[in-house]
Amino acid sequence: MPILDEIDGEWNSFHRALRRIYTRPVMNVVISMLRGVNVGGHNKIKMEALRALYESLKFEDVATLIQSGNVVFRTKEQDLGKVGKRIGDGIEMGFGFRPDVILRTAQELRGVIARNPFAARTDVEPNKLLALFLAGEPDADGRKKVLTVRVDREELRVHGRELYIYFPDGQGRSKLSMAAVERALKISGTGRNWNSVLKLMEMAEKLDAAR
Repeated sequence: MPILDEIDGEWNSFHRALRRIYTRPVMNVVISMLRGVNVGGHNKIKMEALRALYESLKFEDVATLIQSGNVVFRTKEQDLGKVGKRIGDGIEMGFGFRPDVILRTAQELRGVIARNPFAARTDVEPNKLLALFLAGEPDADGRKKVLTVRVDREELRVHGRELYIYFPDGQGRSKLSMAAVERALKISGTGRNWNSVLKLMEMAEKLDAAR
């Protein structure tokens, strides 16, 4: 019967559309932070060249933020370990050095912002708050030791793979040794000003909304 044939055809089209939706690769929105790039005249990479490199690695919708190696992109790859290795290999081949590559998904970065231990404080200035993104989660001994690092007026808080540091007098005037911090944690990391963290989140949200 024509009507039943038409309904059956529409039903089959609906199922084909569903299969396309559910078999489509999930695109991760990833924030990549490079350690020690364009600092003190060392490990120089122009952001245009960095964007081109990430695009050559088959990442999509690549965007950079300022000159310190912040890149936001989308990828079908679900294993961030593989993503980090691809980026490290690409930079080493293209620029002759291999920086630490710290990655967070958009969802993970939302968690970093939500867990900000200084969020309720009205005296905390965002440009004086640093998030140190770590390459891994410190063990109990590392979390304990980092809180014994000598500070003046700085305040340190550890949550998961992030260390939050508030510099009331500004980081430029601080005598806090970041080398001592990393020795205590036994894990390397890369720091980002809180304003940069929020901007990276804004960029990632736009890509996430476009999925």
